[in-house]
Amino acid sequence: MSTTGRASTVIRLSEEVADALARGLPVVALESTIISHGLPQPRNLEVAAELEEIVRRGGAVPATIAVLDGVARIGLDQAGLERIATQPGLRKLGQRDLPVAAALSACGATTVSATAFLAARAGIRVFATGGLGGVHRGFTVDQDESADLDTLSRTRITIVCAGVKSILDVPATLQRLETRGVSVVGYRTGEFPGFYVHTSGIPIDWRVDSPAEAAAIMKAQDALGGAESALVVANPVPPADQLDPELHDRVLAEALAEADRRRITGQAITPFLLDFLVKGTGGASLEANLTAVRGNAAIAAQIASYWSKEN
Repeated sequence: MSTTGRASTVIRLSEEVADALARGLPVVALESTIISHGLPQPRNLEVAAELEEIVRRGGAVPATIAVLDGVARIGLDQAGLERIATQPGLRKLGQRDLPVAAALSACGATTVSATAFLAARAGIRVFATGGLGGVHRGFTVDQDESADLDTLSRTRITIVCAGVKSILDVPATLQRLETRGVSVVGYRTGEFPGFYVHTSGIPIDWRVDSPAEAAAIMKAQDALGGAESALVVANPVPPADQLDPELHDRVLAEALAEADRRRITGQAITPFLLDFLVKGTGGASLEANLTAVRGNAAIAAQIASYWSKEN
């Protein structure tokens, strides 16, 4: 069996996505963990539909990605979205989990690493999400680093995000992205976003001020060749919609202290800290996250539209 034939058995594009790609129309990938693990029911399904509608209003075709019964689905119909939103025990799948899920006919929502990988395999160039994973605080002790970084170092995708999750070591994450050859630009900002807050206070070397400039960088990536690394377009949440910075810093410090007291480490640390932030801010951190995702989806659609005109 050919490589293409094998891929067709484990990766399936929706008719709409396949048609758009065949015609050179803009497509934006969306991850599914925000639906399955990030929001309560029934709001999660409402947000899933909202994000797809934002992409459509921006002139692009949305491709929400997930794995259902072992098949990576690139673009979900209503039934697929409902399964991701309501099916109990749904797994969180990173890139490393995809072959296992395929072989065992498992179901799962895709994280940044899995979504980026599958989008690129399908021929989708632009991906919108909330925030990236990265280097965890205390890395010198426990060597905890998100698989997102490794995937982005070898995946030609443009990912629009609000920076990296603020529970992480942001300077170390930016250094790692530089080491691994991942280009990072600020969208109308010279400072790296702070995920829940407008800025992390850390300057970045490059900025773009329009979707057209981002698409031009994508074209230059291809023209230059070299490693198939990603482009990170860091788009900050607007100051008026950010989580209050003082509240953020106070609750995050409390969360880190509590995690240390309970000796929570490894894969358990991220969900613990994020849940602590949601509860400690009265849900304000979640609302800031959703505002960021909405903005990123809109900008991703614009970038994808410019990119499709270039090709």
